[in-house]
Amino acid sequence: MSELDAELRADLDRFREDFGRLRSEISKVIVGQHEIVDGVLTGLVAGGHVLLEGVPGLGKTLLVRTLASVMHAQFSRIQFTPDLMPADLIGTNVMVEAEGGASRMFRFERGPVFANVVLADEINRATPKTQSALLEAMQERSVTVAGTSHQLEELFFVLATQNPLEMEGTYPLPEAQLDRFLFKLLVPFPTTDEIETILDRTTESTTPETRRLFEPSRILEMGKLARRIPISDEVRRYAIHVVMATHPEHELASPMTRQFVRFGSSPRGAQAVILAAKITAILDSRYHVARADIRAVATNCLRHRILLNFEGQAEDIKPDAVIADVFDHVGEAQMA
Repeated sequence: MSELDAELRADLDRFREDFGRLRSEISKVIVGQHEIVDGVLTGLVAGGHVLLEGVPGLGKTLLVRTLASVMHAQFSRIQFTPDLMPADLIGTNVMVEAEGGASRMFRFERGPVFANVVLADEINRATPKTQSALLEAMQERSVTVAGTSHQLEELFFVLATQNPLEMEGTYPLPEAQLDRFLFKLLVPFPTTDEIETILDRTTESTTPETRRLFEPSRILEMGKLARRIPISDEVRRYAIHVVMATHPEHELASPMTRQFVRFGSSPRGAQAVILAAKITAILDSRYHVARADIRAVATNCLRHRILLNFEGQAEDIKPDAVIADVFDHVGEAQMA
């Protein structure tokens, strides 16, 4: 083993250790939801954004607040409502008196998006105009007000929560904004044992406390390290084939894709799969990406990037079922 390889492996061992410390610290407050916690942490390290979907009361808000506290990060919560305006998110210019009071000038007052961790709570309760105000911030990591661009924090992580669309008072997120999320995670209802633990923690006089583990700069270092994990041409092609198989007009399209899908994943979906798979490989103590890593993350990366056609909606087909069919079809096609 070369000296460089030894140094890289030592860095990856520290990566796993720090990831585990984050996971353990969050578990002091969040009961269960291990896959959700790992998904949120993976999205954070990968430099992406995460969308959580679930009914109210499952701890989505508590999770992101806890995450910010253990990282010593600047945290901001935005409660999305139908009357929320774009300026309420990104900020606005206000007129103030110059020093001495001889004249007046405009000064930019920052909005709540200027933070390390931004919780967009119940994002689908705001109107599409306000939802779209997050687009530039999420993609460009900057906002533009009155022709002037303002850079956001270097570590900028949006964790949005939304209620299922069948609940009253919700607006579907635009496809362009959905594509900005690395993951869409479905938050399950807790088990009976987990509810008992939740009651023990929340109905007693003592409440769990978390420690601040490290600065946001460590998350940036972990993200850069994850990108150094190699991936073979064969595994990369497998990931590409999985994404292309979500397009009904493509020759690799699976049977369910051809029947129920209107539009498949964008290239961002392939980028998300590769980045998340690299982090999954590190956590599994491997120094290369395998097909199993692609399969482990693809559903979370692609479920919000698949748009069903009328027949798929009428038959209540779930994107997860389409992705499972894609896995079967791509595997058979490559074996043929």
